[in-house]
Amino acid sequence: MCTKWRVFMTALLSLSHVTKTFDNGTEAFGPVDLEVAEKDFVSLLGPSGCGKSTALRVMAGLLIPTGGAVKFPQARPEVGLVFQEPTLMPWATALGNARLPLELKGAARREAEARAQAALVRVGLAGFENAYPRELSGGMKMRVSIARALAAAPRLLLMDEPFAALDEPTRQSLNDDLLTLWREDGLTVIFVTHSVFESTYLSTRVVVMTPRPGRIAADIALESPPDRGEAYRLTPEFSAAAAKVSKALGDAHR
Repeated sequence: MCTKWRVFMTALLSLSHVTKTFDNGTEAFGPVDLEVAEKDFVSLLGPSGCGKSTALRVMAGLLIPTGGAVKFPQARPEVGLVFQEPTLMPWATALGNARLPLELKGAARREAEARAQAALVRVGLAGFENAYPRELSGGMKMRVSIARALAAAPRLLLMDEPFAALDEPTRQSLNDDLLTLWREDGLTVIFVTHSVFESTYLSTRVVVMTPRPGRIAADIALESPPDRGEAYRLTPEFSAAAAKVSKALGDAHR
């Protein structure tokens, strides 16, 4: 479970006895109690259908919980959303897609364009501002999606299996880039995945969920080096952490 030092950290988001049941009677998850501190990187790990993506949408305010409460102990932060599919507008350039949330909020065109441009540079897409989605690889489309979320300067970034459909080298590269953005911006990230290795590599905490209806079976605090990179994946420390997470996932299934 969470270590004692966590009680002194500032909570950004908390779930108290939260449940979600759909209109057809399907119990997606719950009850779930979870507290996420500022600058945490929390992975929700579990099998397909365990309710982790539904839980993320409840946190985002896209779905209303059936029971319990989602609370932001401070003021509700700016929230960025990244889904498994990039969901880009095919008729807009990378820059046009990245500035969309700012335009929807009424930002001036010049400000929106400058912030979107800066976000594209940060995700490695300098020079591709005028490219259309059909001209981009899967990994590049996902980078545009991340840039779109970053352009609004979120404090909380919610990510639903964003790299699941990508090849392994691209996935690892985006993992490393995401960690850099997390460190540089002081983001709080909640990341849905069903990969033991991805969750272990990225996270300060891995929250393991049971099969549907999903409940929290384990909340594992990890002590990974903040500047971890490719070499860390080959260390005994990473192997031991991944083994611990894998065991918790296996126990949750049983």
